[in-house]
Amino acid sequence: MTHHINRRCAIAAGAALASAALVPAWAQGTTPLRFAAVFSDRDIRADMMKMFGKDVEADFKLEVYLNSTLYRQGTELVALQRNNLDMGNIGPQDIAKQVPAWSLLTSAYLFRDANHLGAFFASDMGTEMKKMVEDQLKVKILGPTFFGTRQVGLKPKKKINVPADLAGIKLRMPPGESWALLGRSLGANPTPMAYAETYTGLQTGAIDGQDNPLPNVQNMKFFEVMSQIVLTSHLVGYDLLTVNMKIWESMSPAKQQAFQAAADKAIAWSTAEHLKREKELADSFRQQGLDVYEPNIDAFREHAQKIYLASAEAKQWPAGMLDKINAMK
Repeated sequence: MTHHINRRCAIAAGAALASAALVPAWAQGTTPLRFAAVFSDRDIRADMMKMFGKDVEADFKLEVYLNSTLYRQGTELVALQRNNLDMGNIGPQDIAKQVPAWSLLTSAYLFRDANHLGAFFASDMGTEMKKMVEDQLKVKILGPTFFGTRQVGLKPKKKINVPADLAGIKLRMPPGESWALLGRSLGANPTPMAYAETYTGLQTGAIDGQDNPLPNVQNMKFFEVMSQIVLTSHLVGYDLLTVNMKIWESMSPAKQQAFQAAADKAIAWSTAEHLKREKELADSFRQQGLDVYEPNIDAFREHAQKIYLASAEAKQWPAGMLDKINAMK
């Protein structure tokens, strides 16, 4: 008798498990949400994601994987598209590989600063570009995550005011044609080199300079082997906080609104923290003896956009959008 009861219990339990597997995740309580990014736990954006996770914890349990521990840099977008990842912090360059029109949003001197970046993505043009990604790649962009503005740091003491002053300067750039184009647009001689080799490259003279946001210069101690930082502000660094489209579409309109509001709040906090840190670092580098100054930004912008407009990439850009972005207040 006991044997039959146990058997009936086992069958009932198995049936319950089988039916549970068919019930949508939303009906089973808090849903796990896996997020992957290349930045470390020391990054301001790691705290941004903690803030976001806390604000959505009634519906989701955010599982954060940093330092490329879950997916290598550049593979997160495909993981989102294949439903293997729930959320990611995706580089616009990765989007541009699949949606060529997006190369416009990776070009030098497109955005003046973090406010200009945010204003664009909140505009009708930004909505158009985000919808392009939703329609073609089937992922939902929540917003741009600003992480600093790229500046030129040099070992030589030559004063830089206009792009012609960088002629012959071996400027380390990340490997890849889009980065080489960026280096050329500044008037420099782009030299591909791995990020981890940059300090030694500056030390030995294999390169004359590098371009990175100031927090990176601090983290990697590049300032120890440089004499100056030229505040060219040539590229506003940002990624895109992105969610898997199936997850987004599974939410009710009210849940979507709350989810977006949590993302907006966290992104705004992170942006403010990055801007504050950049200002502090510029002052700190001056105190350490580096020459930190701003060149003729208008001359650099005009030269860079001329180089980009003559490139093959520009043929894919939405007609007239560059002028409209330039005209934004």
